[in-house]
Amino acid sequence: MLALRLLNVVAPAYFLCISLVTFVLQLFLFLPSMREDPSAARLFSPALLHGAFFLFLSTNALGNYVLVIQNSPDDLDACQGTAARRALCPPPSAHFCRVCARVTLRHDHHCFFTGNCIGSRNMRNFILFCLYTSLACLYSMVAGVAYISAVLSMSFAHPLAFLTLLPTSISQFFSGAVLGPEMFVILMLYLWFAVGLACAGFCCHQLLLILRGQTRHQVRKGVAVRARPWRKNLQEVFGKRWLLGLLVPMFNVGSESSKQRDK
Repeated sequence: MLALRLLNVVAPAYFLCISLVTFVLQLFLFLPSMREDPSAARLFSPALLHGAFFLFLSTNALGNYVLVIQNSPDDLDACQGTAARRALCPPPSAHFCRVCARVTLRHDHHCFFTGNCIGSRNMRNFILFCLYTSLACLYSMVAGVAYISAVLSMSFAHPLAFLTLLPTSISQFFSGAVLGPEMFVILMLYLWFAVGLACAGFCCHQLLLILRGQTRHQVRKGVAVRARPWRKNLQEVFGKRWLLGLLVPMFNVGSESSKQRDK
């Protein structure tokens, strides 16, 4: 349990450090390299478009990250305490999380990167957090590849060029052909690629569970759920104003049917 609580502190710090490093690289390396193009118009310059798009992705990723933490799942005070009191909570709608030390409705899982449980109230923000984190990482990887290609005069036209970039760059780094900042960007390329794919896969998995009307906790316990139309399952999580929530970080606007169904 001590290891889990320590991970609950280290994982958010790790995510925030990656976000800070990504922002610094975008601001001080990638954007200045795009401003060096004199042929581009000032209004539609690559630097302006790149900065605006990255700002949109990062704002939604960090905004939904904060909302996941602030918009915590329902806390059932009556179910906390002894095992006899927790036994009164009807499974599988309620689950006691040992890390958070509380009982939550519609428990899906505990996310260590946010240090919070994921349930009915913050599920939509969590999915959007995964979506925009994946897009921000993959977009940063593309911008980093363009930066490395321009600085080191490398071509990524070959499909295996990205896979062989790391071992080649390591040997060139020790020989002095590749400097420290370029080597750091190359390492970040693979980190962005790994985090982007992981978040994308997790987002798709969560959406599949929502379409089925299930949670990860119910799947692990083998609990059968009542069949419902997939549109109602989506509306229960994303609400009627789903487009507004997709563009701007905001609190969950889902319906209250999930709370009523679990009671």
